[in-house]
Amino acid sequence: MSIRCQIFCAFAVATALLSSAAQSQTLSLKPFKDDLFAYPPTLSSDINGTYTVIDYREMRDINQRDQVPERRVNFQYTDTGVRKMQQDLLLKTDAGDVRHVAVGKTEGAGIIVLYLHGQGGSRKQGVDDFTFGGNFNRLKNLMAGNGGLYLSPDFTDFGDKGAAQVAALIGHYAEQSPGAKIFVACGSMGGALCWKLAARKDTGGRINGLLLLGSLWDESFFTSPAFKRRVPVFFGQGSHDVVYPVAKQEAFFRSILAKSKTYPTRFVRFETGTHGTPIRMTDWRGTLNWMLSKAP
Repeated sequence: MSIRCQIFCAFAVATALLSSAAQSQTLSLKPFKDDLFAYPPTLSSDINGTYTVIDYREMRDINQRDQVPERRVNFQYTDTGVRKMQQDLLLKTDAGDVRHVAVGKTEGAGIIVLYLHGQGGSRKQGVDDFTFGGNFNRLKNLMAGNGGLYLSPDFTDFGDKGAAQVAALIGHYAEQSPGAKIFVACGSMGGALCWKLAARKDTGGRINGLLLLGSLWDESFFTSPAFKRRVPVFFGQGSHDVVYPVAKQEAFFRSILAKSKTYPTRFVRFETGTHGTPIRMTDWRGTLNWMLSKAP
């Protein structure tokens, strides 16, 4: 091989690597009904925008948004055509059978998002097009429209067995989409699984972000593989949440920043919001795009 060819080939390889790195760094979800799902006005913000208080009002954000309050959102908030890319599946794992709904690309996805339900929920909650103000329908469309995969699984419990089942599900689809960034959103008691996944060697070293929605805190996070990798963490909490008090979740959020002032974490407080408010109101696109920009 001539010196000229060697130089050209080396340049071509370097260019390809830089291009690949740039693409991974600039992965961004395209808009889907952004005007309808934009946050209401901001009441206050501090820590350079890391902590934000949003003006939530039940009359406006439930009663005016829903055709039947809390049961069926108005039609303009959804696009049910995404159902043609939705499958109800069963994965057999060493931890047990894992029933789950998959929306989007089950192979070769660029991003994978899981939603883990809380007490009394099921895989069906995370794919209901009409409840929670149509916010799950938006997430489904964001994944399907951006070459991604959305997963909403069942699991046995919120302990080690449930965590093992979700870990097996993540492992399976990570192998099918080796280049995907993986984000886990946990509603309410599902947060116990978020923290367990962060602590495991396999998933703690593989996931790229956690979203805690009306959920709980766990100081074991500070010794987890996920924390050491500086995995982004998003908190959404209603100020009137009687299940998991907002003050305790805020204190945990601030303790993360106390450990590292530059740790990638955000807290959105929905003023007057209750336990389920973050699932209804969280801006999936804005949050995931922020996480993609910070993901290890």
